[in-house]
Amino acid sequence: MKKFLALVMAAVMMTALLAGCAGGGNNAGDAADNTTGNTTNNTTQNDTGSADDTTGGETAAISGTVNTDGSTSMADVMAAFQESFGDIQPDVTVNYSGTGSGSGITNVLAGTVDIGLSSRALTDEEKAEGAVENIVALDGVAIVVHPENTVTDLTIEQIAQIYTGEITNWSELGGADAPIAVIGRDAASGTRGAFEEIVGVEDQCVYTNEYESTGEVIGSVAGNPNAIGYASLSAVDDTVVAVQVNGVAPSEATVADGTYEIQRPFVMVTVEGTELSEAAQAFLDWAMSADAADEVEAAGCVSPNA
Repeated sequence: MKKFLALVMAAVMMTALLAGCAGGGNNAGDAADNTTGNTTNNTTQNDTGSADDTTGGETAAISGTVNTDGSTSMADVMAAFQESFGDIQPDVTVNYSGTGSGSGITNVLAGTVDIGLSSRALTDEEKAEGAVENIVALDGVAIVVHPENTVTDLTIEQIAQIYTGEITNWSELGGADAPIAVIGRDAASGTRGAFEEIVGVEDQCVYTNEYESTGEVIGSVAGNPNAIGYASLSAVDDTVVAVQVNGVAPSEATVADGTYEIQRPFVMVTVEGTELSEAAQAFLDWAMSADAADEVEAAGCVSPNA
């Protein structure tokens, strides 16, 4: 009997031992499977993450210098462009020289700068010479007077009559009995070209004084209660007042919807058939894209690419 019980106990112990070994084998297999699965998943995620970091739309770094020249009215837009593009491409230097639209167009056609800057549309003659028009912003040309002037609204016809010398005294427009000092830009100015074309007074203006920059026009009008001038809307400050034209005040909104009639494009001029440097092409492409819209609007203009 004792021998029989011993045999039974031995059998029970053997069965338990075999079961324990089988369970241990399964745990080891699970651990191996989990390790393999985790390793595979981690490897896949890391590889995908690396690919995203490399190809996730980041701008490729470039270097070089971009020389631009032309419109003084585009000074604020160019300053905003220089700062923001510099953040994107810190190894690219964008130089700006404000010499007037005519000079900028001439210089880019001559190949002495990468990009010309014009604050008016290009003429058919300039396009025939190879100039290409790249519009980066729209800007109103504000008609500005001294803050003490009581005339706050003018028609296009009245503005034309002032600049051609048909109206010479503010009293003819409901203002003070004082002679009108007619202030304008020099002949190379894109602002002058745009203003005279829109108002219909090309080659007919009788100026009291002509200036080479927008700032000089603003300063002259601010210092003379009897003066009137025109300037980029983006350059108008509180030293002068922009009058309404045909009942519409100049603003970004009225330029955008076309109700303010005296407006013009800001143009980056390139040359047909001439390949830009990598840096210059990258700058132009960025300036023409929706990515630059905030900078255009911050400078007081309207982006055509928003």
